[in-house]
Amino acid sequence: MVTKKLTILAALISLPLQLPAESLDSNPRRPVHTYSIVARDAETGDLGVAVQSHWFSVGSVVSWAEAGVGAVATQSFVEVSYGPLGLELMRAGKTAPEALAALLAIDEHEAVRQVAMVDVHGNVAVHTGSGCIVEAGHRQGDGYSVQANMMLNDTVWDAMAQAYEASDGDLAERLLAALEAAQAEGGDIRGQQSAALLIVPGTTSGSPWRERTFDLRLDDHTAPIEELRRLVDVHRAYNHMNHGDELMADGDIEGALGAYATAADLYDGNLEVRYWQAITMVGAGRVDEAMPIFETVFAAGPHWAELTRRLPAAGLLPDDEGLLERILAAQVD
Repeated sequence: MVTKKLTILAALISLPLQLPAESLDSNPRRPVHTYSIVARDAETGDLGVAVQSHWFSVGSVVSWAEAGVGAVATQSFVEVSYGPLGLELMRAGKTAPEALAALLAIDEHEAVRQVAMVDVHGNVAVHTGSGCIVEAGHRQGDGYSVQANMMLNDTVWDAMAQAYEASDGDLAERLLAALEAAQAEGGDIRGQQSAALLIVPGTTSGSPWRERTFDLRLDDHTAPIEELRRLVDVHRAYNHMNHGDELMADGDIEGALGAYATAADLYDGNLEVRYWQAITMVGAGRVDEAMPIFETVFAAGPHWAELTRRLPAAGLLPDDEGLLERILAAQVD
């Protein structure tokens, strides 16, 4: 099967829309009935896909995206290869409509597929097969597509589109708004189980391992969309932490402290964020400001103090025994 699909792909890339007679697969499979959105942010160029389903680990099946290429959602009686093959075609220069048309043309079971694609230029394509379980439908807009099947109500995809268009904020916020709107309209007739959100940059740096701005999945959860929103907020906090680390490496101590403070505000209950904020303060000579933070962190358990003892050897604290004793004095018996 892999060899067959690679042969098909080679033909699709080298002979524009001249298609082999073979189908993608001999049988439809994996009934991943769900709602999803693919979109390109017109301001940043970011590309993303978000999905929710009453199906285990929906993100491992439905959502696909690649920096500088596009995003794909493949669902209903899902043919997973629409994801990687769709991206490969767009990487080779096909538009989203061309890529989707090419793959549908060689799929003898297109009637049970629901697939959407957006390319790096914002071109959108979507297909809802006549065999998808009702309520099923889709709606396209400027740089995005929303699609759903086996919904409780036929108002789901329109509600998703309206929420996406009306939402402020970055692409992650707008994708979440679309999922929340779908659920508010009744969502999947079976309920909720898993959700995912994947966002990549509109341009590639050549380092794909660094090119997932958001890559979050809830594989099995009673309230996956609500939890996904929480994880997006946590991810934002860690993005600020990472930015603080970059600023520290560049010698911008004040900038790093500002980034760490923002992270701490976004994720106030996380000791990790607070701890490294305090360590950075010590490195900047602001020990007095760091002491209340150390007191809070050390109160959570002795391992934080032990970690602190190990940092001078790693070059993350000054090799100053008096300073170390002062910090460790923040432990409360």
